[in-house]
Amino acid sequence: MIIFESPISGASTRSVSATQLQRFARRAQKLAEVQGEVDILIASNKRLRDLNRRFRRKNKPTDVLSFPRPSGGDIAISAQIARENAQLYGHSFANELKILVLHGMLHLAGYDHESDNGRMARAEARLRSQLKLPASLIDRTYTNGKSSQAKPRATQSAKAAQNSHKPSAAKTSLKPTAARARSKQ
Repeated sequence: MIIFESPISGASTRSVSATQLQRFARRAQKLAEVQGEVDILIASNKRLRDLNRRFRRKNKPTDVLSFPRPSGGDIAISAQIARENAQLYGHSFANELKILVLHGMLHLAGYDHESDNGRMARAEARLRSQLKLPASLIDRTYTNGKSSQAKPRATQSAKAAQNSHKPSAAKTSLKPTAARARSKQ
């Protein structure tokens, strides 16, 4: 299920179809071999900062957070950071959301680019190519936006550059109901 939290200031969801994004998410889930139900929340920077502070003890917004469950999991995406990155890297808001969905799915599948010696980066590059997506989040993070596949526009803002991805796992669901499962980490 895709949930667009509103209001989301500074990031319009009019250019993104929830149905189209849901279809993409199902395909990415299948390719990443994630079993079970996956819910995706597209929310404000405030919401992502709150989640990041609660589960990672980092008091700042981030682009994507993943919350694995024994079967499936939840993904939270900052609409504002997605919008900034889409402009920065010269592709659509919809494509940026898809990049973040794929990255979150790989975390739900158990990948961790901070400790897997490039295993997640290779999987993401392969799936990104299969799904016809622009540069991967890992490429952008480790090359500071100087990936050979997606060069940022010359007007890169310092704010957008500071919002690089930090993976996460938490012990609860993003749904308002009670906690559901332990993380894989």
